[in-house]
Amino acid sequence: MSSLLRTSAAAALALAALTACSTGSTTTADATVQPSAATSAQADAYPATIEHAFGETTIAEEPTRIATLGWTDQDHALALGVVPVGATRITWGGNAGGSTDWFDAAVAETDAEAPVRYDDADGAPIDEIVQLEPDLILATNSGITEAEYAKLTKIAPVVAYPEFPWTTPWQTSLDMVGQALGRSDLAAEVTEETEAQIAATTAENPVLEGASLIYAYLTPADLSTVGIYAPADPRVSLLRDFGMVDAPAVEGTIEEGEFYGTVSAEQSSELESDVIITWVEKASDVETIEGDKLLGKIPAIESGNFYAEPDKSIAMASTNPTPLSIPFVIDNVIPKVVEAVAAS
Repeated sequence: MSSLLRTSAAAALALAALTACSTGSTTTADATVQPSAATSAQADAYPATIEHAFGETTIAEEPTRIATLGWTDQDHALALGVVPVGATRITWGGNAGGSTDWFDAAVAETDAEAPVRYDDADGAPIDEIVQLEPDLILATNSGITEAEYAKLTKIAPVVAYPEFPWTTPWQTSLDMVGQALGRSDLAAEVTEETEAQIAATTAENPVLEGASLIYAYLTPADLSTVGIYAPADPRVSLLRDFGMVDAPAVEGTIEEGEFYGTVSAEQSSELESDVIITWVEKASDVETIEGDKLLGKIPAIESGNFYAEPDKSIAMASTNPTPLSIPFVIDNVIPKVVEAVAAS
């Protein structure tokens, strides 16, 4: 299998197929973590100015110490051959080191140091990031606030999300990261290669083309509501890349700028779609949902066109798609989606 040390996009993508697992760095952030890059910036890349939700950021020269926020920017940097010195800990669906198997496998191929992991449960971890002394902070698919952005810009230039938090498509994030790292051409190649994988998978599974989708949040902890993820949410937009379409019932349920909305479970019978997808905390939750007097009336659940993923690492891969995780999604999620669509 090709190594990320090759500068082609195909090489970067090939690493995603690996499943080796390392724990990554879990120590307190400090500037002793050494930056690493297996590719080079384009000669004419800087200065680079990138527009985003909080204005625009100009990067004067190639950064060497990259810190990331959100749960995808570390993958996008690595897909372009740059290993961040710091990244957000993956606390839901991550491995023992707060990372992912596909990220760790790609880092191992570079022989670089794994990034320090910091927790963002209470917001952007300003103090931990300061200790890393980054010269660029990537947050293209994150939830940072304007106040956090202002604090972070005192540390280093920050590239925030383009419009709304948590709703940046993987292609847009990769393009923005490519600009920031001076690797726009490579980013375009990685996008092309990833989209080719998606297109090939769609061609092999024509049942996906035009299938109407509701990506829901259903939980026994609250059987009174149906959560619906927005078309702009990355987990939904990824499935649209595979040819699926939004069910009419999705329209009007989510406010602009939000990645999620809710409807009353009393409306369950009106939520028509070819398939309904969700994730669950444990496999036994599926039986509870299917047997509920209201949620069980969701048409796709009644007809058996229902896929609920109990494995958090698999759910996390599709929730936060990147060029590194999408091959994992193709192998572990798409076959279950196909089965659910074709169930009746």
